[in-house]
Amino acid sequence: MSLDRAGGHGSLWLSVIAVLIVASLPGVPVARAQNRMRSPGLQMGARMPGIGLTAAPRPRPDFAGPALVGRKAGDAGPRFAAARTGRRGPRDPGGAGFGGPPARAQNAGRGSRGTVAAASRDRYVPGQIVVELENMLTNAQLAVFSRRYGLARIAVQDLPLVGSTLSLFRITDGRAVDALRSQLRAESSVRAAQPNFRYLLQDQNTTPAPGEGDPAQYALAKLRLPEAHRLAHGNDIIIAVIDSGIDIAHPELTDAFAGSFDALGGRGPPHLHGTGIAGAIVSHARLMGSAPGARILAIRAFGDAPNGAESTSFVIMKGLDHAASHGAQVINMSFAGPLDPLLERGVAAATTRGIVLVAASGNAGPGSPPAYPAANPNVIAVSATDSSDRLFQASSRGGHIAVAAPGVNIFLPAPDNKYQMASGTSFSAAYVSGLAALMLERNPRLLPRQLRDILMRTARDLGAPGRDDLFGAGVADAFGAVSAVRAVLPVAAASPDMVDSAEAPTPPDAVMAPNALDKSWLRR
Repeated sequence: MSLDRAGGHGSLWLSVIAVLIVASLPGVPVARAQNRMRSPGLQMGARMPGIGLTAAPRPRPDFAGPALVGRKAGDAGPRFAAARTGRRGPRDPGGAGFGGPPARAQNAGRGSRGTVAAASRDRYVPGQIVVELENMLTNAQLAVFSRRYGLARIAVQDLPLVGSTLSLFRITDGRAVDALRSQLRAESSVRAAQPNFRYLLQDQNTTPAPGEGDPAQYALAKLRLPEAHRLAHGNDIIIAVIDSGIDIAHPELTDAFAGSFDALGGRGPPHLHGTGIAGAIVSHARLMGSAPGARILAIRAFGDAPNGAESTSFVIMKGLDHAASHGAQVINMSFAGPLDPLLERGVAAATTRGIVLVAASGNAGPGSPPAYPAANPNVIAVSATDSSDRLFQASSRGGHIAVAAPGVNIFLPAPDNKYQMASGTSFSAAYVSGLAALMLERNPRLLPRQLRDILMRTARDLGAPGRDDLFGAGVADAFGAVSAVRAVLPVAAASPDMVDSAEAPTPPDAVMAPNALDKSWLRR
């Protein structure tokens, strides 16, 4: 072998060895883990908070709220038993706070310790902790407690919905949230503690739209809304929209509000997302919403942040509590985040009160873990389709999807008397919230589980025959669902013991053949 050839082989071996050394460096798996943690379909310049779960963990029954009822054959999933409002359950011996696993455990195995810490910071607000105390502390006791743990209280909120008072604290000494939670396990005055989780609105993109002409609203035909509106318009059904600010002066939304509440404690300007969500439900001028006769309870819980409109556990619970105490019959939640034991508890309590909850499945795309609150078994999770009945590319999938609805290139109102073209599972959920209002106009005593069952039973099947993880039971059929609800109301008043119980049958009087009485509709 010549010296030149030997030198060439030596260079080749050196290159191979160098590649092997680089591949073994710790930074490589860290980068891979970081890439896996990114949300594929959000396109908001930030990671999707809370999409670090590897599965859909079920809520544990050892928190101060409703317990889970086991699954029976053929049941859609575990259900919450009736809540005992105001009753405090046993302390969480694991220190998880509100019954959920520590944030660190939810991301275990996804890379180096540094990667996990970065992901956790994205999922919740760094330096904040939500605490439920066993009893109200005096000012002196609170001062001692705060000094002991390096805390400064930001806000306190009574939540009759879940029978507790929550305090939001700032951690003043720079400790990590999980480290503080571990210390609080031994504190007798602490009932539970958890991070202040982050949530993002589920719009994919919005563009300005012309304010003239007659826009084609393909969603109306896909949902069979013109036919359904011959039977019901959702008259005076109250739909709480927990979202960003809404332009209540928009011509599409006039005379359509039952009230408003700013859970952020300020008076923020109208926002594209909140205005669009309200429009998908109650538009009644150039456009037509799914329930033009319904009334919106506007709850502002999302404010501007560097990465888009954002909210937290503490703020959303304020909004949920306000909705439940101010007559909401349907609550639209077009946002997504991580498994949040506190919000799970609120969802269970609202369901027990007979409130129908609808949520966007999320815009994280295929292969993403379930997002919450949509993945809660008491919530109607909605995925998005386009004008050709194809699944929206960014729509999240999963066994928790109940139905699909149009959510691509939806023509909607925008602030300042303008219009927008928007896409995202947010708007699909809004259409279904309106559809629920149509059904409740026909029979206000429908239980949430009954309403969900009718929605799924009457949906137009898409994709693989039967229910699937993309479309759920299929595209919601407003006319089919409304026709299946009896207009005469002999059904007994809803009992909390029946809500989401595996033993609760759908009363025969709650459904009927599609020959119900037509009624004329007069706009208020």
